[in-house]
Amino acid sequence: MGSVVSPPGRGDGTEAGMPSERSPEARRQALLDLLRQADGPVPGSRLAERLGVSRQIIVQDVTVLRAAGAPILATPKGYLLTEPNRPDPRWACRRVLAVSHGPDDIETELDAICDLGGRVVDVIVEHPLYGELRGLVMTASRADVDEFVQSLRASGAAPLLALTGGPHLHTIEAASEARLDAIARRLRELGFLMEG
Repeated sequence: MGSVVSPPGRGDGTEAGMPSERSPEARRQALLDLLRQADGPVPGSRLAERLGVSRQIIVQDVTVLRAAGAPILATPKGYLLTEPNRPDPRWACRRVLAVSHGPDDIETELDAICDLGGRVVDVIVEHPLYGELRGLVMTASRADVDEFVQSLRASGAAPLLALTGGPHLHTIEAASEARLDAIARRLRELGFLMEG
């Protein structure tokens, strides 16, 4: 009896004529290839569908790949492979700003940053037990902000700033130091910027 092969169009991530089983190493290489080809973050569910495995297998594979040094970010929109050797000129400059506001001002803050050409990479808070806690935000437009805020509301989870009562840090990227200066000025005008 011959080996069983997957017919085309099965949707399990295998090619016609290829066995449906892959070694974990081959599957992880395929996962990296999919991330390299992507224009942005790829949801774990889409990777699972393409590779014909469960979402949990993708989580495990990403963990193994990250432990081996693969620069994979887990963002709110999915997994993203960073390429440090290919900097994006839109985000050539980076600054960490200290801000403080309540949960109701998250959208206002993120919109202000994005409207001035900035990208909010993350949010960082100090936890009394764990020290620094960081969560990826990855918003660069009002559409990104809207999606982030909707996801936050739908999750029912408290934002990280709730751990500190408001004070937190953001890593912000922009094309120039002048744009970062403009972002800092706008956050000051809004009363969000914390200064020494």
